[in-house]
Amino acid sequence: MVGAQAEREGIAKHGAKLVTAVACADVPKFTVVVGGSYGAGNYGMCGRAYSPRFLWMWPNARIGVMGSEQLANVMQTVGQKADPELRDRIERESDAVFSSARLWDDGVIPPQHTRRYLGLGLRAAMGGRNEIKPGDTKFGVFRM
Repeated sequence: MVGAQAEREGIAKHGAKLVTAVACADVPKFTVVVGGSYGAGNYGMCGRAYSPRFLWMWPNARIGVMGSEQLANVMQTVGQKADPELRDRIERESDAVFSSARLWDDGVIPPQHTRRYLGLGLRAAMGGRNEIKPGDTKFGVFRM
């Protein structure tokens, strides 16, 4: 969600509230990237920088600062043409397998096994207990 209309509607303020909630929640966090995860949206949805207990990727997932199409738009905005080699590199390096090979996530999982992985992750987060007892969550001030 980019553009003048999103800015007028307060996307920055609402995004900041989401990031605050994700960063301050003292509960086990799990992330499954099922599509594209780029830029600030990656943070808002508990990307690696927000320390999820586990971060898994589906085989079709993409992750990066921006996608190749966004790069082309940015380059056009600054008055330059996007280099096709750079676009190819971004496409290649935003692939789920490329991410996993560099330990940026905890692995590529089959979509049909997502529940199984989440269940195992919950069990690991509980340390063998049958209930999760989160600590006190201290949020900042949310202004509407």
